[in-house]
Amino acid sequence: MGLHQIDSVNVVVRAHYLPAFSRLGSYDTALLDRTAWGERRSRRLFEYWAHEASLLPLDLHPLLRWRMARADRGEAGYASMRAFAGERRGEAIALLDRLRGEGPMAASQLETGRPGWWEWSGAKRALEWLFYAGHVTTATRRRNFERVYDLTDRVIPAAVLDLPTPDETTAQRMLVERAARAMGVATAGDLRDYFRLGPADARAAVDALVEEGTLVPVTVAGWPAAWRHRDAVIPRRVRADALLAPFDPLVWRRERAERLFGFRYRIEIYVPAEKRQFGYYVLPFLHGDQMAARVDVKADRQGGRLLVYAVHLEEGAASDTREALLVELDRMAAWLGLDRVVIA
Repeated sequence: MGLHQIDSVNVVVRAHYLPAFSRLGSYDTALLDRTAWGERRSRRLFEYWAHEASLLPLDLHPLLRWRMARADRGEAGYASMRAFAGERRGEAIALLDRLRGEGPMAASQLETGRPGWWEWSGAKRALEWLFYAGHVTTATRRRNFERVYDLTDRVIPAAVLDLPTPDETTAQRMLVERAARAMGVATAGDLRDYFRLGPADARAAVDALVEEGTLVPVTVAGWPAAWRHRDAVIPRRVRADALLAPFDPLVWRRERAERLFGFRYRIEIYVPAEKRQFGYYVLPFLHGDQMAARVDVKADRQGGRLLVYAVHLEEGAASDTREALLVELDRMAAWLGLDRVVIA
């Protein structure tokens, strides 16, 4: 894994907690909280736009400064954000000065009113530009998951900020190498998508990595051109049982999941109930080397139950899939502090 994608949906548990559970089993989520949003000396992760909003290892900070610089110049981000790099820059700097003088604050503290989910306030847009441009970062998250902003140099450890900044070409090559290491075998689109690079930038990075021997061209039946990271281990077998978040790196690029597993997966949260095919919050189930099932689940925290609304076995799923899935659901319920699993 190269990063944890952040998502605010809390039907089961917030999505950035799930990938570690999928790989490690039960763990204390306070460990992740502390490394992401704890005291400066205990930080191991930081928030930034990578594959969407993400939690990233601190050593990636220098590799994303080119993106921050582009945002600072108004060359990245939504149009409503880019204005703060130009004609509205003074407003953003005024907010930065407030944070400098008054300490960490959330957008709700800086502007009254309650804009809708898709309607950012002026203060929120300015803060998000400051965030994208690297002037501020996330100090912590409130219980409702609202981001609290602070100056980057008061949050990110000084030793990280003092690391040299590579040029854009070098940084992008290092990001693609990190993506290739995470995926093992990947197409150009897969490699570009991991850190959401532009097509030309990713193409140049792939060419450079091939030339130096880090990426080895391979042929995969039914795939476009693909490459294997030279250090990728080819296992004799895969034995794994794991419930996956909708934004797990194994399935977040839906087209790749189809190529790897023959598994067509879409999240249906925003689909009207009567048009959903599999359910509201559906987790894929990896069994062995198959995506063997998908399960529509919800954590009923007040009732102490993990509610399972539907289980769909994939065509060709192994005969022991249902039994293995029930074991994983029990494990998930225990990890979430729920008393039992209730299957509709």
